[in-house]
Amino acid sequence: MTSSVPRLVIAAPSSGSGKTTVATGLMAAFAARGLAVSPHKVGPDYIDPGYHSLATGRVGRNLDAYLCGPELIGPLFLHGARGCDVAVVEGVMGMYDGAAGEGELASTAHVAKLLRAPVVLVVDASSQSRSVAALVHGFASWDPEVRVGGVILNKVASDRHEELLREALDSAGVPVLGVLRRVAQVDTPSRHLGLVPVAERRGAAVDAVAAMAEQVRAGCDLEGLLGLARSAGALSCAAWDAAEVVVSSPPPPLPVPSLGAAPPDPRYRPFGPRPQTPDGLKGADRPVRVAVAGGPAFTFSYAEHAELLAAAGADVVPFDPLRDERLPDGTRGLVVGGGFPEVYAAELSANEPLRKAIGDLASSGAPVAAECAGLLYLCRELDGQPMCGVLDATARMSERLTLGYRDAVAVSDSSLATAGIRMRGHEFHRTVVEPGSGAAPAWGVRSPQRRVEGFVQQGVHASYLHTHWASQPGVARRFVERCRTS
Repeated sequence: MTSSVPRLVIAAPSSGSGKTTVATGLMAAFAARGLAVSPHKVGPDYIDPGYHSLATGRVGRNLDAYLCGPELIGPLFLHGARGCDVAVVEGVMGMYDGAAGEGELASTAHVAKLLRAPVVLVVDASSQSRSVAALVHGFASWDPEVRVGGVILNKVASDRHEELLREALDSAGVPVLGVLRRVAQVDTPSRHLGLVPVAERRGAAVDAVAAMAEQVRAGCDLEGLLGLARSAGALSCAAWDAAEVVVSSPPPPLPVPSLGAAPPDPRYRPFGPRPQTPDGLKGADRPVRVAVAGGPAFTFSYAEHAELLAAAGADVVPFDPLRDERLPDGTRGLVVGGGFPEVYAAELSANEPLRKAIGDLASSGAPVAAECAGLLYLCRELDGQPMCGVLDATARMSERLTLGYRDAVAVSDSSLATAGIRMRGHEFHRTVVEPGSGAAPAWGVRSPQRRVEGFVQQGVHASYLHTHWASQPGVARRFVERCRTS
């Protein structure tokens, strides 16, 4: 099976060059022309896809060759791009920057090659003129398998500055497809973990996306960019399908390796549709209700997680721990993903009825999956504020940023995995949980140093590690099966 969805990858020589402004603005500008635009983000970033969703009206999706494996990049891309006229993929960091010590793995260039997609290089031209040609030539020629099809010059000071840059780039053989002037920054405020998520500033975020779209529309050759997107090569793979992989990919029964022996695995967004339950269904045929935390405090989740849960037989129901005083009626399992509970600690603590309901659910043995922010919420307290008290641990803000990909192996049987299952994950937080693991840890982590991490108790699996369930679809199946039997 082959597919030729028109597509572009937006890359840059380094972070801070303007990728998010260009990618989000281009998505919105294409959408304003009546095109169905599929938004994607390279890497584990949860926040940019929220802005992409605003720009396109579609779920923003991640393409991470480290977390999911290179072989899933094409299928996951095609899954997200179903029915679309064009796809825009925002890169991560500098174009050739990937997982530390892993060569090109998970870099923007790697994903561009896997997608057979042309690259548009966004260059901060604010402090250069003729040197821009050397920079672009270097990036375009470094890897002959990466096709740099055009450049967008950002932070250009004047007509004369633009003229000098264009003259220099004439010799580089890479067409200029846009020039953005040095203007006041679009209002996209940041804090300790990056941009403030869309869910926390909806109205202002809508205005910011509109401003990005206007910058791109005024300064870029949209027809030229669309023509470049249409030149992408065909992909010879089938679209990823949650229902198919849940059935065909249960977790493999691996033996428990030592932490030093496990080899590397080669390999919010709106929730998926709720399955409809005919009145006659009983027992294993009837969907079980899984509550998924959302709202401003819990915005980090990969779209495929809810889709996998639904495909495994869950009735996925979102709720907001800042507002809702009880779990959805009939809840049999709970998923609390990442986000910013530290920003909302007082409000979360004040919602005592919900904290008690979550504690009661966990005490009953029902499956509870908590990642990062979810881990903090299940602790006794966060920065001195009482939380759910499910875990005998405390959490606090820290000056130190913990960031990076991780190789991990499950060291305890849990509602998500059997001991020995290997997964790759990502950590991104400025908090500390003490102790860092319980009597039955969740994961053994192999990098940057060997350690155990997280908590498994009754049906609870709580950890700092963000994982992408598409790499192990059996995780969702196991979780839903435990919801049925707990």
